[in-house]
Parts: sequence; C-alpha cells; structure tokens
Amino acid sequence: MKLLKSLDELLYELVSWLLFYPVTMWRSLMRPLRMMRYADTELADRPEDQYEDSLSPPLFLLITLLLSQGLSSAIPSVIDPSAAMKQLGSASNLLIARGVIFGIFPLCMAGTILRWKAVKMTRNSLRPPFFSQCYVAAPFAFLLVLGIDLIGVPDEKGVTAGMLAMGGALTWYIQAQVRWFMHDLEVGVLKALIAVIFAMLVAVVSALLVAVAITMTAKDIAPQ
Repeated sequence: MKLLKSLDELLYELVSWLLFYPVTMWRSLMRPLRMMRYADTELADRPEDQYEDSLSPPLFLLITLLLSQGLSSAIPSVIDPSAAMKQLGSASNLLIARGVIFGIFPLCMAGTILRWKAVKMTRNSLRPPFFSQCYVAAPFAFLLVLGIDLIGVPDEKGVTAGMLAMGGALTWYIQAQVRWFMHDLEVGVLKALIAVIFAMLVAVVSALLVAVAITMTAKDIAPQ
C-alpha cells in the first residue's frame, strides 16, 4: 500500500508538470522580477506549501535543461549530438553535467548579491538568491543552447537564427539581472550593470573551466 501510494504521488507529480511547467516558463519570460520575488517569499512558507502554483526553481531549471537536451538531439548538426552522451556514459550523466554548468550562473549571481550586501555566505543565506536566480537562468540556458545548436546546422543554414537566439538570450538575461540588482541592492543602473557584468564574466569563465574538467575526467575514466 505504501508503494502504491508513492506511485500515485509520483504519477500525479509528473502529470502536474505538464501544466505547471509552461505556466512557470511563461511567467519567467514575461515577468522575471515578479518570479524572483516570488521565489524569495515562497521559501518562508512551510515546505509542503511552497510553490503551489509553479515548479520549484531548481526543478524548473533541470526540466528546461532536459527539454533542451532532447531538442539538441533532434536538430541536425555537423557535430555528432550523441558524442557528449557517449563520452559521459549516459543521458542522465549529460543532464547532470549540464545542470552543474548552467547552475554556475545563478550561483555566481547569488554570490555577487550576498557579497554586495556584506552577508556571510552560508548554505542558508545562499539558498534564497540562488533559488530566485534559477527562474531566469532556465529561459536563458534554453535559448542559449538552442542558438548554439542552430549554428551547428549543416551548410550554415541556421547561423542567422542561432545568432539571433543567442543575442536574444544574452540581452534578455542581462536586462533582467540589471533590473533585479537595482531592486534587490537598491543601486543605480551603472552600479547594477557593473555588478552583473562582473558576475557574468566569473560565471562564464567558471562554466568553461568546469566543462573542460568534466570532459577531461570523462576521457580519463572512459574504457579504453
């Protein structure tokens, strides 16, 4: 009976994602600041009452990366789309790797906010800004990866669309972050822009280093 009850809850949870995922994506795209404030306030509720009308931010980011991974395998590319999966051993390992890499962006943004506020960085203090950042990191990651995939379409048929997707992702993400930093840190546009650019540079460099480290590790442990 306990097993059946657990399966009931799992099935309901999975099916509910079909409704709440597009709702969460639409809200994150159209009203990113409202969703980030929503993430902050929801953490103050009891665990069973949190995110009743949307997906939790880390789960939202992971599902977005999963959909992006599936879309990448469906888009024709000059690069073998299964090469990374073969190198890491499985699709789940690739998803975890992508989650770590793109999780660096909300981590760096959240860390920058805490440092600006002179708040000691602990697991508890980092959680609220990290959760709020995941809501904007998900659309950014989806559009950015989509742009990269389109650029890799054979015969350069998707270069223009890919560049537009990547440019749109960066523009949307940076403007949302600048507005959030202005609101959360109570600073002007210039200071907010400087803080966002600094955090972005740290995030990009860190993500590249982690990606290289994952690739090298996968090569070392791959069977000869």
